[in-house]
Amino acid sequence: MNATDARPLAAIDIGGTKIAAAVVGDDGTLLARTQRPTPSTADGETVLRAVLDALEELAEAPAWAGVRGLGVGSAGPVDTGRGTVSPVNIGGWRHFPLVERLSGHPAATDLPVVLAGDGIAIAAAEHRFGAARPYDNVLCMVVSTGVGGGLILGGALHTGTTGNAGHIGHITVDLDGEPCPCGSRGCLELFASGTAIARYALRSGWQPSTEDRSAVAVAASARAGDPVALAAYDRAARALAAGIAATATLVELDAVVIGGGVAQVGDLLLDPLRGHLTTYAALPFAAGIKVHRALLGTDAGLVGAAAVAAHRLGG
Repeated sequence: MNATDARPLAAIDIGGTKIAAAVVGDDGTLLARTQRPTPSTADGETVLRAVLDALEELAEAPAWAGVRGLGVGSAGPVDTGRGTVSPVNIGGWRHFPLVERLSGHPAATDLPVVLAGDGIAIAAAEHRFGAARPYDNVLCMVVSTGVGGGLILGGALHTGTTGNAGHIGHITVDLDGEPCPCGSRGCLELFASGTAIARYALRSGWQPSTEDRSAVAVAASARAGDPVALAAYDRAARALAAGIAATATLVELDAVVIGGGVAQVGDLLLDPLRGHLTTYAALPFAAGIKVHRALLGTDAGLVGAAAVAAHRLGG
């Protein structure tokens, strides 16, 4: 999105909790936006209908008239070559031909559709507009219903062959851990996602003060000094530190940027994460990783989907 072609792009961000869609300007500004819940336990066609509803609503906005392409950031894994998605937290989509189905919809007629994983999208957004701008080697993470990530290496977005490079949520951090829906065991996502934080707190005896049993409610209890809630966030931070340190050992990182809904708790998560990194990132070349909260908040996925599309389409 630069002087080569400054027309806006449409973007869709698909996660396990919400589906958001926007028209994104050349400077990363959202010119129009809509959102609805993800029917994550429904069949694939029902999930697609929610995505198309968001797309159709967005297409009615005045800003849509100048749109030159559609960027889609989805929870992963994805396969950007085939245009398919298989999000771990959306059971109805397995090798689902999302690009084909979107391209065939009247609202997207004649629009090129560019697919990216949600972690790749947030990496593109934060490196272009946010907290990752000063760094050439940085891991950007989505910590939400799931845990994803994307890498900037040597100043460039590193996507891998299928578009899944940096998918840190499925690094194993516990060899004897619980089975993960991805098919592995002891994955980082089982410790650090919002769902995992709430589940651990409840299993450990946390008593919510309201009907809300989400990670947000756990965070409120933690801020009030509840030791079980504090332990749930410390456990998540420790798992994140282990995964980040493993990544830094492989590719040498300058920094990590944390975004997504869980990261909105700020220092409740980031302070213990910084502390645990001093233990797990022990080798000299992996030590000293800077930890930043994403600057673009929960809209980073939308801005990033547009940024990836701009990169692929030119401009």
